[in-house]
Amino acid sequence: VKSEGPKLVPFFKATCVYFVLWLPTSSPSWFSALIKCLPIFCLWVFLLAHGINFLVSHRSASRILAGLIFSAVGDAFLIWQEQGYFIHGLLMFAITHILYSSAFGMKPLDLKAGLLMGFVSSSCYAFLYSYLSGPFTYLVAVYIALIGFMGWRAVAGMQLRNDLWTWTKLSACIGAMLFMVSDLTIALNKFCFPVPYSRFIIMATYYAAQMLIALSAVESRDEEDFRKRS
Repeated sequence: VKSEGPKLVPFFKATCVYFVLWLPTSSPSWFSALIKCLPIFCLWVFLLAHGINFLVSHRSASRILAGLIFSAVGDAFLIWQEQGYFIHGLLMFAITHILYSSAFGMKPLDLKAGLLMGFVSSSCYAFLYSYLSGPFTYLVAVYIALIGFMGWRAVAGMQLRNDLWTWTKLSACIGAMLFMVSDLTIALNKFCFPVPYSRFIIMATYYAAQMLIALSAVESRDEEDFRKRS
């Protein structure tokens, strides 16, 4: 907390600015896009503050940074989702989940966690299916599969049973779960029925998720030691 907390102060300030201004979504603009993306920009700075050499030499950290970049682009597209850019935002976040999954890695495999996440993802899609039409029928299916896979890799990295977990692995796990909550709320609100306080729920869980996933990148410093303990 002492070493990483000060680097996150700009992120917390930018998040407060977003919630204080609370710009209306009915009139999208480049200014509202900037305010929405500003916390994510601050997470770029958080990772860059660890040094370019650190990012270049640790693929997990660099992939999380790349995921944050695609997230910001996705956020900008979603500002204009009513003007036909929702699918563009969906694509950007799909790429983000691929990058995060790659950053979390495939070891340990933990098939039980995979089956659990598969069941949760399948249940969510089964509920949404009757509300979907046209290209969203398969686009949402692919997206849910990708975010479910990302969630699996984050949960698998915890290794609770082997007592090998770290606070950064816990950050990745909680961050992935919050990301799923945020995206499920978006899907329910867009395709099914109005969700009370949907925008607040979506953005609060989204910003928290991104911060926690960004925090998990600092585990890359001890990657070799972690593998030895595994």
